[in-house]
Amino acid sequence: MSTTAQPAARKTNRIGLEVLSYKGGKTTLCAGCGHNAISERIIECFYDMGVEPYTVAKFSGIGCSSKSPAYFLGLSHGFNGVHGRMPAIASGALLANRHIHALGVTGDGDTASIGIGQFMHLVRRNMPMIYIIENNGVYGLTKGQFSATADVGSKLKSGTVNELPPFDCCALALKWGATLVARSFSGDKPQLQAILKAAIAHNGLSVIDVISPCVTFNDHAGSTKSYSYMKDHEEPIHTLDFVPSYQDISLEMEDGAVQEVFMHDGSRLRIRKLERDYDPTSKIGALTALEEAEAKGEVLTGLLYAHTEKPTFIENLNLADEALATLPLDKVRPSRAALEEIMEELR
Repeated sequence: MSTTAQPAARKTNRIGLEVLSYKGGKTTLCAGCGHNAISERIIECFYDMGVEPYTVAKFSGIGCSSKSPAYFLGLSHGFNGVHGRMPAIASGALLANRHIHALGVTGDGDTASIGIGQFMHLVRRNMPMIYIIENNGVYGLTKGQFSATADVGSKLKSGTVNELPPFDCCALALKWGATLVARSFSGDKPQLQAILKAAIAHNGLSVIDVISPCVTFNDHAGSTKSYSYMKDHEEPIHTLDFVPSYQDISLEMEDGAVQEVFMHDGSRLRIRKLERDYDPTSKIGALTALEEAEAKGEVLTGLLYAHTEKPTFIENLNLADEALATLPLDKVRPSRAALEEIMEELR
């Protein structure tokens, strides 16, 4: 009998890939940057959900956040666009190939300042993609000036106080058409994982605003987006988890009841249905909750809104099932006879 030690079997996900297939290059961001934690959650979630990495297209603009797609899903496609113009590039790619999994990673400056016009049109069209805002309230690449999401009263390191009201990207997304809207904190691993997995499974635009403290320019006393401020003021609206649909798990419970559920991995989950739950299907309720939290100086985190029935922009256009980029010229270019007919009608 051989005494040679056998190598341990490598752990793979449901499609047979190791987690290494979902990683990217080594980060060049500051040690402790919240953006790195978000990259780690993306790697974990795409691995756990069994998404083929080469079916994913990553899009970004300019800023610290827009560097982070280099640090995850190295086997996927990537496009780093002009500052604030990522939504247009992602929209064009989705129109060319409706079968890609589009993942946009952007920052508060890229979205709420120079790119806010593009962001709003992405929202109203309900493009089927995940749109992650790595929100730290400052421009990290240009030495930490206030961004358009900085809260009134927040201080810079220099002592300058922000007097302008912020854009709430979640409220904008809720009002104008995104079909999954959530906010999380880069330091809240379980919550962010659950939200990301829900976004991967969602058919529509998922806007995820992640408070991601800048350890270099916005993690000091007086900042409302520092680690210590978030620790003291984060107000989760519920405890989240996400169960993929590889095997249906369903139950019916009375209000206030407790029930034990066996999960896919054999573990058991004790679920208590609260008598008065937050309803993530109510847009008015979500907007009201955001307003109330702002009035109390709290940061509301969790799944704010989800609508699973609204058609996406791709579905509204009735595009062919085939990727437009793969269609032959005779399918996408009018014939000479058709062009001559059009010209004759315009005489």
